[in-house]
Formats: sequence, C-alpha cells, structure tokens
Amino acid sequence: MACVLEAPLRMSVLSEVTASSRHYVDRLFDPDPQKVLQGVIDMKNAVIGNNKQKANLIVLGAVPRLLYLLQQETSSTELRTECAVVLGSLAMGTENNVKSLLDCHIIPALLQGLLSPDLKFIEACLRCLRTIFTSPVTPEELLYTDATVIPHLMALLSRSRYTQEYICQIFSHCCKLRHWHSCGFKSSPQPLLCANGPDHQTILFNHGAVQNIAHLLVSTSYKSLLLGRAPRAVRHGDSILLRGLQQFTHHDYCSNLSSDSGRWSVDCALVRMQALKCFSVLAFENPQVSMTLVNVLVDGELLPQIFVKMLQRDKPIEMQLTSAKCLTYMCRAGAIRTDDNCIVLKTLPCLVRMCSKERLLEERVEGAETLAYLIETDVELQRIASITDHLIAMLADYFKYPSSVSAITDIKRLDHDLKHAHELRQAAFKLYASLGANDEDIRKKIIETENMMDRIVNGLSESSIKVRLAAVRCLHSLSRSVQQLRTSFQDHAVWKPLMKVLQNAPDEILVVASSTLCNLLLEFSPSKEPILESGAVELLCSLTQSENLALRVNGIWALMNMAFQAEQKIKSDILRGLSTEQLFQLLSDSDVNVLMKTLGLLRNLLSTRPHIDHIMSTHGKQIMQAVTLILEGEHNIEVKEQTLCILANIADGTTAKELIMTNDDILQKIKYYMSHSNAKLQLAAMFCISNLVWNEEEGSQERQDKLRDMGIVDILHKLSQSSDPNLCDKAKTALQQYLA
Repeated sequence: MACVLEAPLRMSVLSEVTASSRHYVDRLFDPDPQKVLQGVIDMKNAVIGNNKQKANLIVLGAVPRLLYLLQQETSSTELRTECAVVLGSLAMGTENNVKSLLDCHIIPALLQGLLSPDLKFIEACLRCLRTIFTSPVTPEELLYTDATVIPHLMALLSRSRYTQEYICQIFSHCCKLRHWHSCGFKSSPQPLLCANGPDHQTILFNHGAVQNIAHLLVSTSYKSLLLGRAPRAVRHGDSILLRGLQQFTHHDYCSNLSSDSGRWSVDCALVRMQALKCFSVLAFENPQVSMTLVNVLVDGELLPQIFVKMLQRDKPIEMQLTSAKCLTYMCRAGAIRTDDNCIVLKTLPCLVRMCSKERLLEERVEGAETLAYLIETDVELQRIASITDHLIAMLADYFKYPSSVSAITDIKRLDHDLKHAHELRQAAFKLYASLGANDEDIRKKIIETENMMDRIVNGLSESSIKVRLAAVRCLHSLSRSVQQLRTSFQDHAVWKPLMKVLQNAPDEILVVASSTLCNLLLEFSPSKEPILESGAVELLCSLTQSENLALRVNGIWALMNMAFQAEQKIKSDILRGLSTEQLFQLLSDSDVNVLMKTLGLLRNLLSTRPHIDHIMSTHGKQIMQAVTLILEGEHNIEVKEQTLCILANIADGTTAKELIMTNDDILQKIKYYMSHSNAKLQLAAMFCISNLVWNEEEGSQERQDKLRDMGIVDILHKLSQSSDPNLCDKAKTALQQYLA
C-alpha cells in the first residue's frame, strides 16, 4: 500500500529548540537498536501533553526518521509499535502538527503497517490513523485512494475491540456525501461533502460495512470475535441474520481478558458507540443503506429495535442522541414510516428531551438540529413536536444562554459555552423553521414567543454566517403565513434587515433570503411597497443572471410577484432592468422552473389593457418571437399552456391584438392547439380566439371574417359539442360573438 521512505536528511535546528529536544532526535540515529528503542520510548514519555515538545521534535526532523524506522523490516516489532505510538501522540497536538505529518506521507506508511501480522502494531497504526483522520485538516479521500484499504479494514474489524473502535471511528469521520440532495435542509446535521467518484457511503456499503459493523452493537457478539469466530451473516426471510457463536459465560470472558471486571463493559460500550456513529453517517440521506438497516437482525433482534433500546433514559446521553439520529435518518430516507411508534413515541420525545436546559450545550444543539431534520417535511410530526414538553417555549431559553445566574460552576465549561452560545441560537432558529413550515397555529405560537421577531431581526445581522442562515430560514418559514405578513412582519419592518442581507451574502444565504423576499412581495403583503422603493428591481434582475439555478428561479419568481397588479412604472422598470437579451436568455433556460416563472412574469406584465398595449408597443416584436419559439419547441404541456395564456392576454389589448392578427404563423398555431388532444391547451387557445372575436371592440368584424376564412368557426362548432363543460361553454360564448 505504501513505499518505504528513504533515510531522511537532518533539518536545520531553530534557535528556540532546546538541547534536550535535539537529544531525543539524535538517539533515533544510534547504531544500537536497543538504544534506538529506548530513545523512542523516552520520546513518547516526553511528548505526552507537551505541545511545545511535539512542535520542537517535528521541526528537528523526528517524523521522517520515525516513519523510516516504522517501515523497516529490520526494525523489531516493539520498535515499530513504539514509533506508531509516538507519531499518534504528535498527531494529537495542533493542526499544524497534523499537516506536517501529512506532508511526510504518514498515511501510506501507516496503511502499510496494517499488513503486519502483529496485533499490537496494527492497533498502534490504527490509533494513529484514527487521530489523523479525525483532524479537520486531513482530506477524507486519502482513505479511498487505494482500493485495497477498505476491504482490509473490514477484515481487521474482527481482530480486537481496539481495531473495532478505531476502524469505526475512521469510517464515521471519513464517510461524506457526494452531493446535496435531498430534502432541502441544507444545514442538516451532517458535515461536508466529497466531490468526485462514488460517494463514501456506497464504497463502505459495497464492502459489507452493514454486515461487518451490525454485530458490534450487541456486546455478547464480541466474545465470539475474541475467540476467533466472526459472526455469520445469513439471509432470514427478507432479513440479514447475524449470529455469533458464544461459548464462554460473561464471567469466563472477563476473567480471561482482564482482572478489572468493569473494563469489559466500558470497552464494549465504546465499541457500540462508534458502531452507532458509523450507522448514522451511512444512513444519512441514503435510501439503499437505510432500507438494508431496517431488515438487519442481530442475535434475533432487528436493528431499529436495538436503536430504540439505546434511546432509553438509562443509556449514556451520547448513545441516546446517536441512536435517535440513526432512526431519524432512516425515517427521512423512507425506510421507516413517519407514523411508526419508534419515531412518534421514542425518537421524537428523546430529541425533545435533549433540548432541555438541563442538558449540556452540545447536546441541546445536536438534539434541536436533529429534531428539526426529522420533522422538516412532515406536518403531523411538526404538530406533535410543537405540543411535546412545551418545546416552543423551551427553545426560547436557547437565546438566553448563558443566563446572568449560570448553573455552570466549571469555569472552563462556562468559557467554552460562552464561545459556542451562537450554536444554540442557530439550532433554535432551525427548529423553529421546521416547526412552522406548514401549520398556521404553530407559526402564531412561535411569533408570540417572547421577543421572537426581535431575535430573528438580530439574528440576520449576527457575525456567524451559520446563525444568519438559520435566522433567514426561520423568517422564510414564518413568511408563509398571510396573517403574519400583514401584522408581525410589518410591525417589525423585517424587510429592512432582509434587504441588507441580500446586498452582500454567500449564495446559500442568498437562496433562502430571496425565497423569503418572494413571499414579502406578494400582493397582500404591506412590505411590498417599501421593498419596491428600496431598489429591489435592480437587485432581483441581477439575481436572474446568476449561475446558481436556485437564485435565478428566485429572482424571476420575485419579479413575477412584484409585477402582479403593479403600476405601469414598476412593469417598465422590470423590463428595463431585465433587458430584452436577458429575457430571451431566461426563456431559453434549460431549467423548466426558470422558464415557467419567466412566462408567469410575462403574464403579469401583460395585464390590464393600457399596460398590454404600452408594453407590446415597445417590446411586441421580441415577445411575439419568444412566444413562437416556445410553441414550436419541445416543451411540456404546462409551458405551452402558459404561453398560450400570454397570447390570450395580448389578444385582450386594444392595439396589441393586431400583432396576433397580422401574424399568420401565430394564428395557425392557435388553430392547431384548438384541436389538440390536451384539453388545457384547447381551453387556453379558446381564450385567445374569444378575445380576438369579441364584438364590442373596434375592428371585430374584420377579425371575425379572417378567422372564419381560416376555419375557426367550424372548429368552434365541433367544440360546442365537447363533453368537457369548460370547452363547450367557451366555444358557445365565442360563437355568440359571431351571431350578435
């Protein structure tokens, strides 16, 4: 897996490096193997808890020499093991230490060490790899560069409880998603992404991660592993059955392994915890893994049942939380129904429990974020959560932390929590956003919570980008309420900080902020007028040119809402801001949502006769050209229906309708769609004809005669006999114009 490193050149010594540090490195070059071994052991004792000593030794070139000794076949197993231990200790220092180790190609060397037959050496290499891969500066892809690594790690899982713990930790830290999906919850409690190739979940799943890790959740299965008998995975109906061969009693097992009877229990709990974390990252947004997990049997119990047992209050908090995440992710992936008792009666209450102010900051954050993800798309879960343990009021405490009279007596803990209090606010905003996603009564309760709107407004200007994003999400969720748009949103002038956010923010915030702006620009929103006066047209027109699809959609959507029943000046400003070139660009966009919203914008622009005539007098040629291209293109029914509705609006103009009557190509297309097999397109075409033949308008006789000569009247007679009542009525109405 790796090449042996050449003997290193000594690095120059910096002035601040002590003589004792040089002494440690010098001993690594002693010709006597025993002295080298003792030197490594002394170095190990010197660096424990001493970051300065670690940095000194790295500067002096200890790492290349240690790696050289670790890879030499002539080195004793004890020496190689001690080298791995020292390297692991160096990795537990600063991030710069880890970067230095990575620069020396430590990972290939350690992976090579895993081929050794010696268990203690393997464990030391794995422990060091665990420390390196859990560092944020280590690229996860380094684990997947060599295709033989993952299957070899799977094979090592059965060697000892340490190999199980370390390998599970490595997997859980190096399993990232290839792309966002998913459910729209972009800030779901799962970090980072991998960019290319098969995603990590798929690689681990295909190499048997589920079958190899499942038995680790049941401590009794661990006995058989230490006896060299790995559990067998066999099919049992639609399930995978993992059956271990237990031959020792618990007493026998403990007496053979350790004089400390409690150690076995602690060790197995650590292994179970790491196995749980593996399943949480494997199941996240992965239907394939999640559907497999629900059918896995371990010693006669289904995995979801094991997860539920781990939710019990007598289990460690970390275990409860991670089990809840596993069940949450399986539910969101569609493997467990949202109305299943294990979700409604176990997972959801457990997560609400984690939001209590009695829990530590990290637990409250993780509990709230996981609960937000669980209920995000399910109305009934949102309602249940909202009335569980006064959750809405409980979340208000997230904004009051730390209180003036804090219950925390540990100064270090208080200092830590003060630095991370913004994470509580972020989590609360996320959970409020999910709670208020659909139900009007819940939104009302949220907004009536103490100082809620002020907290959101303050959140929009926080220094933490994550808090700002969560606050915007919360605002977006609440902006779906017509009542709140008319009251609370107006009372607190939330459009002002929102417009400020839109001026200069990363795309992930812009997407949610622009979605919120779409709602604030609805006709009944009192915020619409001041937003228009603040220069929103220019901002939104610029969004339509974004390479980000969501921003293009939101930009054109907001303009569509802005144009609805707007004054002519606003409509002219929109057309001027977009430009004809950009309008055509949007109408030829490959995304159907952009196209539909652009057509919706045109419909709203072309409403009321004076506006229709004015716009068509200045942009008529270009608009008619665009309509022709869409009707001739390969578009779905909805797109063509919307386009025909635009023609119907044009036909309602006083002078604009002549642009249709003088365009034989367009008239033939209207005729074609009158006889189309789709009733929606027929009806839309009928609206065009009805507006063109209306006899109360000047020039109606000439228009009727031309359309009669084209055979339109014959089609109207046929449609008047249609079984579709709408088509039938519309055809009869048009025919009456000829008889009047």
